[in-house]
Amino acid sequence: MLAALFVVCWSSGFIGAKLGAADAAVPTVLMWRFVPLALLLTPFLRRGSTSYREFGRHVLIGLLSQAGYLLTVYWAIGEGVSTGTTALIDGVQPLVAAALAGPLLGATATGRQWGGLALGLAGVAMVSWSDAGSQAPAWAYLIPFGGMLGLVASTVLERRASIPVPPLRALAIHCLTSAVVFTILAVATGTAAPPASGRFWLALAWLIVLATFGGYGLYWLLVDRIGVTAVNSLMFLIAPVTSVWGAALFDEPFTVLTGAGLALALIAAVVANRRVGGAVGSPRSSPPCADASSCSGMR
Repeated sequence: MLAALFVVCWSSGFIGAKLGAADAAVPTVLMWRFVPLALLLTPFLRRGSTSYREFGRHVLIGLLSQAGYLLTVYWAIGEGVSTGTTALIDGVQPLVAAALAGPLLGATATGRQWGGLALGLAGVAMVSWSDAGSQAPAWAYLIPFGGMLGLVASTVLERRASIPVPPLRALAIHCLTSAVVFTILAVATGTAAPPASGRFWLALAWLIVLATFGGYGLYWLLVDRIGVTAVNSLMFLIAPVTSVWGAALFDEPFTVLTGAGLALALIAAVVANRRVGGAVGSPRSSPPCADASSCSGMR
């Protein structure tokens, strides 16, 4: 159930990006998305203690997995790349994570996992094939690759941490980092003032609740519980689900290939998620959440 909720919530972020960008510049949307989150989560920074080293690690994780990742997603969508295609490019992440996880995390992917990952890549490619002829400039399709690599790097950094940081404190550090980055960017570009549009604030509520607490929070919670490869294999479902959202809300194309790709991605997620001993990015032997209740706060 958490995995299914994660897929829906992460997909909602692409839709919220397009909704917000319809009424304001990218820095405006991102600034007003994270300033309320930073204020809301600041009290969790005062609970317990975190070493300067781990605090700095999570500032870097926030820069890579939130600020950098989201800036590339919004930038690409703003340049005309569709939500489905942006999600497709992000869908390459599991293959990159699996390739890096061996040397960086001391684990190896099984043949079944590689097969599932390859199958998923084929599925998301089918989903977004019909969108390849959009009016976005060719270079815009390279933008999401930077964010995808940043998310992979942040995942590796988090998994190599020697002392886990409590989930809500980690989320507070990440959101505070993003709020500072995007506020500076918005002020520097003269776009800090929000529009009066009700649709803009609806999009922000959508992004804060669904995309941040739902998608981003569940990402780290599931990484702790089921491992990097299992979570990243779920990313193959993001492009098909985003395409369904895009077709319903923005009349983006939903073809026979979309349906076939969705089925293929579902099969891929099941194959890659089957539990195998020694799989890439398996859950920590000593998870940061000591019990179920302490895991209820999402990163």
